[in-house]
Amino acid sequence: MIQVTFVGAGSVEFTRNVVTDLCGYPEFRNGLKLTLYDISAERLAHAERLASRISAQTGAGAVVTATADRRAALAGADYVINEVQVGGYVATRADFDIPARYGVRQTIGDTIGIGGIFRGLRTIPVVMALARDMLEVCPDAYLLSYSNPMAMLPWAVYEGTGFTRVFGLCHSVRDTHAFLTGLVGADPARVRFLTAGFNHQAFVLRFEQDGESLYPRLASAIDSSPELARRVRVEIFRRFGYFPTESSEHSAEYVPWFMRHHDQLEQFRIFVGDYLARSEENLRELESLRKALDSEGFLSGRAAAQPTRALQQAPELSPTHELASLFIHALETGTERELHVNIRNGGLISSLPDECCVEVPCVVGANGAKPVPVGALPPQLAALNRTFLNVVELTVRAALAESREHTYQAALLDPNTAATLTTTQTVAMCDELFQAHRDLLPWAHPR
Repeated sequence: MIQVTFVGAGSVEFTRNVVTDLCGYPEFRNGLKLTLYDISAERLAHAERLASRISAQTGAGAVVTATADRRAALAGADYVINEVQVGGYVATRADFDIPARYGVRQTIGDTIGIGGIFRGLRTIPVVMALARDMLEVCPDAYLLSYSNPMAMLPWAVYEGTGFTRVFGLCHSVRDTHAFLTGLVGADPARVRFLTAGFNHQAFVLRFEQDGESLYPRLASAIDSSPELARRVRVEIFRRFGYFPTESSEHSAEYVPWFMRHHDQLEQFRIFVGDYLARSEENLRELESLRKALDSEGFLSGRAAAQPTRALQQAPELSPTHELASLFIHALETGTERELHVNIRNGGLISSLPDECCVEVPCVVGANGAKPVPVGALPPQLAALNRTFLNVVELTVRAALAESREHTYQAALLDPNTAATLTTTQTVAMCDELFQAHRDLLPWAHPR
């Protein structure tokens, strides 16, 4: 039986999608154990009811269990899916509101930037503790991590725990490949890509159909569309020569040229505070799910009397091809797939440090998970990546050493923050954020 443990299972979207996919694979029928863990009893109960409903509706025969004991949830796991967001909406709100008072604008705030730094400080200790538990109770399991900041978390796990079977999974590369293929009208079956860099700042190094570069067609498509020209990622492509994998909303806050300028916000249609709106929508979705589960009565006393009716009321389930599902299926069945993963560099990208966490292609199948060496990046891309790396590395160092000084230095080197604030303002802003997150960062407040 394949045991998949979900940590932070109350994250509705990822849990729903991965469970739907796993329960839809005929090879896994009557052979799945889905173990759910969350620190929120309410969210955990929602996740348990949802996973049970999906298993019943698909006929997967999965064994679904839920527990508030993390080590118990990990015991015997083959795969552990990390979905945690430490501090939730309240912490995210502080990450946006306090910098905004200093004049620092953010769009997503989960990767670098001042929001990404403090999310990293909160999240790294939790994920490291998870990895240490895995070393003891399921050392051969794979840790498949969706949590941001993704360029920081596997790095901290490798360096701080000794656990190595950690793979960060993100949709940005796959979504960018689909976007570019559609934009130039190419045949997906004939298109080939080579894409690498950091998570949320990787670049499409090769974009070809039948061995012919599609970059000239992409340039023509952009030139003929004034609306495309109003995207940050297109501007980065124009200036650096390679298309970035992350959306314009994300990309705008990783560089110094956009967020501080009113005219650039207008020209490139940058949505300040985008992630706050998304977070509030997620909370509304969670409430809708709760009401739906209650009204359907699934697994309640009402449903026990009328299980068929409850199943008939359930929404239609369709495969989502979630990355964790594809990874697990490829390993378990030997179905070879190329997925993009975030792992320790170790020479995979020769122009970036060995110890950092990079995003590269990885062949997953009967021979395990084998990352693909990429070589050196074009010099302008490596240079841009290094400005991203500065913030990531110092935040990892700050978390591992429990250092306020490294936190200040990460913020001082952050491109968007540095373009907006003085050194004194940056340190004062960090101090306010340390105070706001006092309960989650106790090391920053010694007695």
